Amino acid sequence: MIRRVTLADAVSIAEIYNRYIMHSEISFETKPLSVEAMRQRIAAIAAEYPYFVYEDEEGIAGYCYAHAWKERAAYCHTWETTVYLAPGREGQGIGSQLMLQLIEACRVAGCHALVACITADNERSCAMHRRLGFEQVSSFREVGRKHGKWLGVVDYELLL
Repeated sequence: MIRRVTLADAVSIAEIYNRYIMHSEISFETKPLSVEAMRQRIAAIAAEYPYFVYEDEEGIAGYCYAHAWKERAAYCHTWETTVYLAPGREGQGIGSQLMLQLIEACRVAGCHALVACITADNERSCAMHRRLGFEQVSSFREVGRKHGKWLGVVDYELLL
């Protein structure tokens, strides 16, 4: 079931996200977040933007949200999307279901364009975004460094 996030979800969301921080190059953050820091992030984002979790009998399998893409006022109708899945929950369609819910919520909220910034070698995420109608609009090489490796990012855009 997909539902709106609550602050009680911070424990599960921090656990999912911290795995990506510590064991992958998918997130460019390098230090794990405390549950309280995650709770504060959730509160700030969910107060202004759509934020969803996918929950089933096994717990929270993933989450997604939109947030401001850039700070300048003229960008106010362009939002960035984020989606993460719990380990072992990939390839089950959960990410696509979450993103479809998010896309519709963004459309209803008056968003005009969505941007997904993805680590360049995260082919699974790139493929999902292409299936959802996003188009690659940029590519940056070696703009991040994590786990001793230079990383690129690609931006995908969906006009609503």
